Amino acid sequence: MSDPGQSPENPWPVRAVATRVAKWIDRLGTVWVEGQIAQLTMRPGSGTVFMVLRDPAADMSLTITCARDLVVNAPVKLAEGTQVIVYGKPVFYTGRGTFSLRVTDIRAVGIGELLARIERLRRLLDAEGLFDPRLKRPIPFLPGTVGLITGRASAAEHDVIAVASARWPAVRFAVRNTVVQGPNAVPQIVEELRALDADPEVDVIVLARGGGSVEDLLPFSDETLCRAIAACTTPVISAVGHEPDNPLCDLVADLRAATPTDAAKRLVPDAAAEQAMVDDLRRRAAHALRHWVHREERLIDQLRTRPVLAQPLLALDARADDVQRARAAARRDINRLIAAESDRLGHLAARLSTLGPAATLARGYAVVQVLSDEAPVLRSISEAPAGTRLRVRVADGAVITTSEGSDEAH
Repeated sequence: MSDPGQSPENPWPVRAVATRVAKWIDRLGTVWVEGQIAQLTMRPGSGTVFMVLRDPAADMSLTITCARDLVVNAPVKLAEGTQVIVYGKPVFYTGRGTFSLRVTDIRAVGIGELLARIERLRRLLDAEGLFDPRLKRPIPFLPGTVGLITGRASAAEHDVIAVASARWPAVRFAVRNTVVQGPNAVPQIVEELRALDADPEVDVIVLARGGGSVEDLLPFSDETLCRAIAACTTPVISAVGHEPDNPLCDLVADLRAATPTDAAKRLVPDAAAEQAMVDDLRRRAAHALRHWVHREERLIDQLRTRPVLAQPLLALDARADDVQRARAAARRDINRLIAAESDRLGHLAARLSTLGPAATLARGYAVVQVLSDEAPVLRSISEAPAGTRLRVRVADGAVITTSEGSDEAH
């Protein structure tokens, strides 16, 4: 047979399981726990107070119980949203099968400690680069739909919508109302922030809340919210508190507005101011255009009054006579040059004729050639022995003869 509780045939009764769980939890001992009071219940006539302690950085909570006098005599007033440190022992109540932390000491976290924690978180996020100005996304000049996360019927909601609509009547809002202080603020704001970031019609998201104490603005310095803002792809404007307030979400957001009203002014342009600027630019453009046209007209008039444009043929007429004189001079020089060269050519031709072989033949001289393939000129008597056929060229022709030898031979 199997051990008790290890098979459906031999199960443990509820009391056995509850008792064993209670004994195991009882061995855990005491522990210090920090969190925000999310719920506080004090029933009249009851000596026990029931509270829910929530982790601000995660969606987790823990039920705690304590004596009524511990709450009544606390150094500060305990209420929902108060950051506390409790000392207690885990307890499992077998009768109801519930778990809680039985608290014997409650200490409120002081303002100094809260500010120190915010400063440590600020240094951590800064070291990770979440405040880097290079990561800031530009705010669109004229967003079509604005996502607004704020408290229900709050002054911040009214200021943002009223001022933005007055400046640009066509602006549209996607309003998401959440709790803006207390233990439930961070999860609600983060949920709506992610929903608006996923909406393709939303061009910019505004996180707005009025002023308050340091404790009231604690959710806006929460690490979870800061990282959710940094993870958004849609530009985020932080308009939390007043000018002196500086929660960490202001440093993570793409734009910090001093107040919700300031956020509305930065969100959309002023239609009246833009119209006035357009009118002024139109006037300046028209004035500049008229000035340019007048300047060009004066320039054209000056050009037209110049002689070269007023009487464009006058310069041509004045140069026509010069051209004719130059042509006549060129023609005379050419004719003179031709005549001189013709005379020179005649003289050269006469000299050439005088010195040429024809003139020499005309004076009675003759040229004797040996009749052969090469027909050399006879230069010596040794070249024409007897019987050599010769060609004798005179002024009016040539005769063929035969050599009978030299005179010396006879």
